[in-house]
Amino acid sequence: MTRSGGWADWLDRAAMGLSGLCVIHCVASSVLLVALASVGGALMHPAVHEIGLVLAIVLAAVALGRGIMLHGYMLPASVGGLGLGVMAGAMTLGHGPAEVVYTILGVALVALGHDLNRRAFT
Repeated sequence: MTRSGGWADWLDRAAMGLSGLCVIHCVASSVLLVALASVGGALMHPAVHEIGLVLAIVLAAVALGRGIMLHGYMLPASVGGLGLGVMAGAMTLGHGPAEVVYTILGVALVALGHDLNRRAFT
């Protein structure tokens, strides 16, 4: 089955890019928090995490939902949804190593879901 245009492929790529930015943010925030407490504190503001999660949910809903409609496979959306849940759960842990580990795990699952979604079209 082929994709009906480049828009759906772009959504998956954008979502995977957002996942990568999330990992970079997570690692950079931790490093900056240790190195420069004032700058790290700004990056660790809850709004940054909330906005990032909302963007991830919106992109996943559109891209993975469209994938279900076009190729009919639920696995990509299930894996991506699990990752979003892990990311949301990580936000409840407070800043620390556990939050970083669970956020990176969630981001990796979301990216895997989008990759599976892209591969389902080939």
